[in-house]
Amino acid sequence: MTRVLTRSDLETVLGTEACLAALRDGFRTADATAVPGQRVRTDLPFPGTATALMPGLLPGVEAYTVKVNAKFPGARPALRGVICLHGGADGELLALLDSATVTAWRTGLAAALGTALLAPADHAVLGVIGTGAQAELTLRGLASARPPGRLVVHDTDSGRAAAFADRHGGRVLDSARAVAEAADTVLLATWSRAPLLALADTRAGQHFTSLGTDEPGKRELAPDLLDAALLVVDDLRLAARTGALAAPGLTRTGADATLTDVLRGTHPGRTAARQRTVYAPVGLPWQDLALTWLAWREAERRGVGTTIDLLE
Repeated sequence: MTRVLTRSDLETVLGTEACLAALRDGFRTADATAVPGQRVRTDLPFPGTATALMPGLLPGVEAYTVKVNAKFPGARPALRGVICLHGGADGELLALLDSATVTAWRTGLAAALGTALLAPADHAVLGVIGTGAQAELTLRGLASARPPGRLVVHDTDSGRAAAFADRHGGRVLDSARAVAEAADTVLLATWSRAPLLALADTRAGQHFTSLGTDEPGKRELAPDLLDAALLVVDDLRLAARTGALAAPGLTRTGADATLTDVLRGTHPGRTAARQRTVYAPVGLPWQDLALTWLAWREAERRGVGTTIDLLE
């Protein structure tokens, strides 16, 4: 039997602390798997792109995931798709899950881990540029890991920005630059294809987490800012092919570290109060498995979701 888990089912069975722990463990151990994860993306004859991530693998988990997404920036929601959870012994389809929900959780909470590790010690004001589902989950993760004192936000949709600020006790500003001027730490989670912030818009000591660098052509931070900062990514190969390191105009040829390096202690991360830091992840297939495995096991235990027999 295959268990189908919708958005509301996933919100029922997923917990912030458990997901943060699973992601933290995954960053430390995922590279021990023998098969590297792959991201496949293609343009479409429609106003969107198709993306597949596979296989999601983790040591000690006898299963794998395949995720298929449609990304249509002009739609609401902008991301739709499904994650297939397969048993490792015989390929049984254990579950079908809403990919938008899992992606928001794993991206937002992984961003919270990176932000908490690299943000300045006086992390008093958090700025959010782009107030969608991933920003919501990053704030949820930071509330557990390292909560900021105050919040400033900006979004091209002023109504969405106002609603986000109301939910979280923040203040709306009229531009990305105004957010960078006010904040110590800045989260960007947009579909932008042109840099929103350059080096001149920032000051020494700030941290930036850029989630909108997960496919070719998407850009949130200008090359001079990426060149000047301590740059941490989630995967060196994918960052060079499709992420922040693929940005035109960069002088640097590589990142300073991966988040795995920082979590393992093989790289110190931020080393000076006036150092600018950037975390620019692409998003990795094992992250889908980490949360999907948690969700499926908890749903099985509690009887959440719908079971179907696709072989009938």
